[in-house]
Amino acid sequence: MATLDTLTPDAIAARLSGPPEERAALVRAGAEAGVAEAQAVYGQMLLDGADVPADPRAALGWFTRAAAQHHVMALNMVGRCYDLGWGTAVDKTRAADCYRIAADRGLDWGMYNYATLLALGEGVAKDRATALDWLQRAAAMGNAKAINFVGSFAEDGWAGPCDMAKAADCYRQAAEGGDFRGCFNHARMLLDASQVEAALPWLTRAATLGNARFVRQMRDWIGRLDGDVRDRALAALPC
Repeated sequence: MATLDTLTPDAIAARLSGPPEERAALVRAGAEAGVAEAQAVYGQMLLDGADVPADPRAALGWFTRAAAQHHVMALNMVGRCYDLGWGTAVDKTRAADCYRIAADRGLDWGMYNYATLLALGEGVAKDRATALDWLQRAAAMGNAKAINFVGSFAEDGWAGPCDMAKAADCYRQAAEGGDFRGCFNHARMLLDASQVEAALPWLTRAATLGNARFVRQMRDWIGRLDGDVRDRALAALPC
């Protein structure tokens, strides 16, 4: 069997487009050969159970090996594992350290994740002003989740005066960028402005993109609306 360093780019592409076991074998070979990108990708495969059985503990091991080679997304994923208890015990302080380093190295997801912990005071002292600064940096890079969170800061006045116009604009941008919470918040603001027809497609998109827990929460919120608007909004959601 050919080793990874003897395969041509076309041969690698063919293997990656082949059966799942071939893709997994190729990526694992790269990971075991010390290729940081392959280690990060194989870790994600193990975390998601994509083409291989899910194994969060092994995923963390591969993310850690890639992070040791300064792979910034892998470092962010080490943080995610400690943040959410994927393959290890929850350790918010360690998660915050990983996110902070990834953020300092310019990764928008590191900025977003570190800002989230700063905003909540988990693993670090609560500091919403610094959180907003990191969110704005990630938002400037086009991160839709960060844009939505900036909107929340503006709506709720978490690090300055409330600014509903800014919140509405951020939610619109986040929705257009594909963030499901942004889709919902944009729809919510449109409903508040009595723009029901404009809001309904965004509710549909939020439900399509969102996870099951979020969709349940969204249905509960819609259920508290008045009469016709409630019925039309619920009808807009996928079954």
